[in-house]
Order: sequence, then structure tokens, then C-alpha cells
Amino acid sequence: MATPKQLLTNINAGKFKSLYYFFGSEDYRITEAVKFVSHKFLPDMQFTTNYKKIDGKKTKLADLINELAVIPMLGEKQVFVITEFQSFRPKEIQKVLSVLKPVDPNRIVLLTSPSARAPRKNSAFYKTMSSEAVVVEFNKLSVEESRQQISGKLKRANLTISVGALTFLVELLGGNRGAMESEIEKIINYKSEGEQVELEDVEKLTNGYEVFSVFELAELIVSGNTPKVLKMLRTLIAEGSSPVMLIALLQAHFISLYLVKNGKSPLGNRGFLIPRFKGQAAKYSNEQLEKIIIDTAKADSDFRNTTKTGMDQAMVLEILTLQLTGTGNSSHKSYR
Repeated sequence: MATPKQLLTNINAGKFKSLYYFFGSEDYRITEAVKFVSHKFLPDMQFTTNYKKIDGKKTKLADLINELAVIPMLGEKQVFVITEFQSFRPKEIQKVLSVLKPVDPNRIVLLTSPSARAPRKNSAFYKTMSSEAVVVEFNKLSVEESRQQISGKLKRANLTISVGALTFLVELLGGNRGAMESEIEKIINYKSEGEQVELEDVEKLTNGYEVFSVFELAELIVSGNTPKVLKMLRTLIAEGSSPVMLIALLQAHFISLYLVKNGKSPLGNRGFLIPRFKGQAAKYSNEQLEKIIIDTAKADSDFRNTTKTGMDQAMVLEILTLQLTGTGNSSHKSYR
């Protein structure tokens, strides 16, 4: 399996493979990687005619094979993007792979799966992908990667950022690359060239920009503001954040509240947020926080069983937040 960094290095060096499979928890990064590889491989003049995106979930096998059988004009290149590739049955996948042989140096096929349907690494599907394609996993950025990305983009805009502001911004973004692009753009538009971004600047901007602030989402949950919680969740998901990632961040947040309430350090590098954690934690008893942590863990388990239950992951997340804000139809009203 290749890393995103290795993919970037190879593509920039003009080293292309004929078949790729992209998956992971970060849908935004997967989308950007598809665009990057496609534009690097295809000349601009050929992009309109020789770039084809196919939804594997809505396309029949016969139609897909017919699409892949199309040969470009002599000397031209071709890119096929097949999303939701995991939705095909094993025998169908083998038929698709056989059509792609022998390898055509003028054709690239990019197979992808959304974060909500990322395969387990011990699954037969994943093993097949690993043996047939260059597999690249796109997860949320690490703390260090986030720091480098933020600092680098601001530097190119002739801006610097204080340590406190950078730490706070990294925490709020939670490794979400799509969120990062939007937040940094806001900061660049807000500040003048040569200035330094301070903690107050980040707080001012993110407090008014609910979409990407996980801490602010928790603030709304604590306050019981159900309409704004649901609106924020739907916006996050629409912008590419996966329900699985959101529930993990919420779970970590409430665990941190519990820890701080009991005189311990919060999870990760959240120490600078202790004063704000204390304010939220004071609104709950230990028993209530313990119940929330248990129920967020159950929701996480429900996410992994949505294929069996038929329930949409976003719906599972919305039901949980209704319970957390005290408007659910169960004993969860004891949260408030």
C-alpha cells in the first residue's frame, strides 16, 4: 500500500500506474487525489472528452464494461474514475479487472470507495485490490501534518501564526482537510499581508463558522440547541465529513469532559482547552457523562452494522445528537 505522500511524489515525477484504489476516512482527500492524478495524466485538451466518471453503485456491470471498452483516438490518453467500486459482487469485480488487461500505458483507472463504505483490511475485496491495484488510504491529517499544512499555506500568503492560534486551529479542524482549506481561506481574506494570526483571530472566525468546529458542535449539544446541532451536522456531512469521523470526535470530546471534571488531563493535545472543557463539564454529573460515553460507543457500533440494519449512518448520528440534546424519546432526557 502506498501513502498519500508517495502517491504525490510519484505522480509529480510522471510515474503513473494503470490501476489505483483510493479509500479511507477522508472523502475530501480522496476526491482531491482523483482530481490531482487525472489532471496530471490527461492533457487539458483531452480532459473533456477522455475523462469519464462512473458511479459503480448505479451502473450495471455490462454498461461498465462497455464504457471501459471505449478506446481513445491514436496518441490520446484516457482516465476512468469508478466510485463505489466495492458495491460490485466478487465475480463482477474479477470481470472488470480482466477487461483492464493487458495494461494500456495510455489509460488510468481510479477505483474509489467512500468513507462510509471503506473495506476492512482483512476482507476479500481489500485483498483483491491490494494484489491488483496501487492502494492508497486517505485518513485525516495528523497533528503534525495539520500544523505543516496550515503554516505552509499561511506563509505562502505572507502571514505568520502564533503558537496558541495554530494549536487551537489544529484542534478545531480535527485533521479534516476540507475544513482546513475553508478556514485558512477565511483567515487569509481576514488578515493583511505581513500580519500574524493570533488566537483571538481564530476564535473570532471559528465561533461564527459552525460548520467545521467540533468544539462548537459540542457547545451546541451542551446548550441543548437541537435545530442548530442538526443544521451543523448536515452541513458537515454535506461538506464531506463522514458520520464515523464525527462520532469519533464527539466521543473523544465527551471523554475529555469526563477526565477534566475528575481532575485529569483531556485526551490528546487538548490541554490548552481545559478552561473551556471545565465550563462544559460543569453542566453534567459524572453519571450523565458516563452514560453519554456509553451511548456514543453504542452509536459507533451501530455505524458498523448499518449494512445489516439498513439504517443510514447519518440517521444514526442524528438520533444520537437528539438524545444528547435531551429531545430524544428515551431516558436520555436525563442528560439534561
